[in-house]
Amino acid sequence: MKKSLDDAALDLLFREARSCNRWAPEPVSDQTLHELYNLLKFGPTALNSTPARFVFIKGPVAKAKLIACLAPGNVVKVEQAPVTVIVAMDEKFYEKLPILFPHMPAAKDKFTDASMTQLTLMRNATLQGAYLILAARAIGLDCGPMSGFDNAKVDAAFFGGTPLKSNFLCAIGTGTAELLFPRNPRLPFEEACTII
Repeated sequence: MKKSLDDAALDLLFREARSCNRWAPEPVSDQTLHELYNLLKFGPTALNSTPARFVFIKGPVAKAKLIACLAPGNVVKVEQAPVTVIVAMDEKFYEKLPILFPHMPAAKDKFTDASMTQLTLMRNATLQGAYLILAARAIGLDCGPMSGFDNAKVDAAFFGGTPLKSNFLCAIGTGTAELLFPRNPRLPFEEACTII
C-alpha cells in the first residue's frame, strides 16, 4: 500500500471539514481557481469522459444572474461567497473522447444510446463535482455545496444555445462559523457497509 495521508490532512479533507453557509470577505484569486481545477481534473471518470464543466461566478453581474435563480435560503450564501461554482454537465461530452481516451478511437460510438449517455453524464459529472470539493479543501478553501436553485433558470441564464446543463452549485472561499450547524450524525459501518 502507498503511504497514507497524515491525520492533519485527513482532518482537512474529511473529519473536520464542514459545509459552510457564510463567508469571510477574502477573495479567491483566478490563480487559485486554476490550481483548483488542475487538481480536480485528475479524478477518475468512465472512459476518462470528464463531462463536468465548471463556471466560476465571481463578478457582480454574473452573481446577480445566479442569485435570481436561487431558492431564498441560498441567496445570502451566494451573495457573500467570493466564488460560486456552477458544476455543469456537457451533454456532448463524448465528442472529446478521441482526445481524452486516445487508445480507443471509437469510444464515442458507445454513446449512441441516449439513456447510456445520460447515465454516464450524470454519474461522472457528479463525481467531478465531488473532486472539486475535495480539491478545494486540499488547497485550504471551504465549500458550501447546494442544490436549492432552479436548474432551468440557471441553464437559460448561463447555458442557452449550448449543450451544458447545470448539476449543482458550490460556494467556495473562507467560511465563517456563522450558521455553521453542529455536525450531523453519520451511519456507522455496520449500517452502511457489508463485507461479503
